[in-house]
Amino acid sequence: MTNINIQNANKAYSKGGPLAVADLSLDIPSSEFLCLLGPSGCGKSTTLRMIAGLENLTSGQIQIGDRVVDATEDGIFVPAEKRNLGMVFQNYALWPHMSIQENIEFGLKIKKVAAAERRVIVEKVLKTLGIYQFKDRYPSEVSGGQQQRVALARMIAISPDVILLDEPLSNLDAKLRLDMRAELKRIHTELGSTFIFVTHDQWEAMTLATTIAVMNEGRLQQVGPPTDIYDRPANRFVAEFVGTLPINILERSDLDSNKVLDDWIKTIWAGASHDGAKVGSVGIRPETIELFAQGLAVPDTLEGCPAKVMDLVPTGGNWIVELNIEGTRLFALKRQVDDLAVGACIKMAISLRDLHIFDTCGDRITA
Repeated sequence: MTNINIQNANKAYSKGGPLAVADLSLDIPSSEFLCLLGPSGCGKSTTLRMIAGLENLTSGQIQIGDRVVDATEDGIFVPAEKRNLGMVFQNYALWPHMSIQENIEFGLKIKKVAAAERRVIVEKVLKTLGIYQFKDRYPSEVSGGQQQRVALARMIAISPDVILLDEPLSNLDAKLRLDMRAELKRIHTELGSTFIFVTHDQWEAMTLATTIAVMNEGRLQQVGPPTDIYDRPANRFVAEFVGTLPINILERSDLDSNKVLDDWIKTIWAGASHDGAKVGSVGIRPETIELFAQGLAVPDTLEGCPAKVMDLVPTGGNWIVELNIEGTRLFALKRQVDDLAVGACIKMAISLRDLHIFDTCGDRITA
């Protein structure tokens, strides 16, 4: 198994131009399933291409296993074909004139693997990925999901130390994406290889990764397990980027102009450790808001705040509840709303652990 270490990596596409990746340091342990997550243009694909050897560093160093493969100061650059990496692109890049079996066998031929050994490897990979019955077909004769499996099979066949995936599921429909997520998790468990997966889809990252690295504007924002990224975002960008129903953000100006909300937040936060940092904004995830219809008591463990129900929006399995607190709008996410009605005056509540406090620079204040 192979770990990857990136130290102070920078990438500019023109001399003196803006940095696509800025001062990136990242340690990826062996057998990790790391997702590089962020919006378009944040530098995640550039990072993947630097690891693969498809892009040179402007400065910094990349080490794969015990071998330095790119170090600008030392004049080291190991070309892509000598890094023993497997890469799956967004467009799959299958040879249209070759059968499925020939596509998978192609990399082994380049590596000059003996014919008998090639047949054994290809047959095993075909069966592992459930596409053995399509081995004699051409890429145009199979579905998008099957083409995805072929691209994965071709890459797995060469037994790479590291597997790189650049938004490989983005061309699939919702059902196939779900199937392929499960397939990728299974493959990672079976192979035990180091996986690096680039995506802008937070649910792909949350459901696939053992570790997520969030990037924005070329800079690393936070690295950690999916639960940490969601439950303890390092800054406002991470908090607002991760979450299907966006986090509620209360600006300092909102609190200054709304005494009810300001008093509520201060009461919840009383006694928390924050080192005297100045609050710039407060984040509350919709699903952490508890709602209590009129006549129901708020538990002693929570702090209640009066609110009015403005709308109830069904989303299938859940309801989005729009709330108004003295002119400020918040959203809650609830499984059932049988005891709520539009126009009803209720109480909402959250606990301290569900409060996300950010300073004036947008960085998290420990609470």
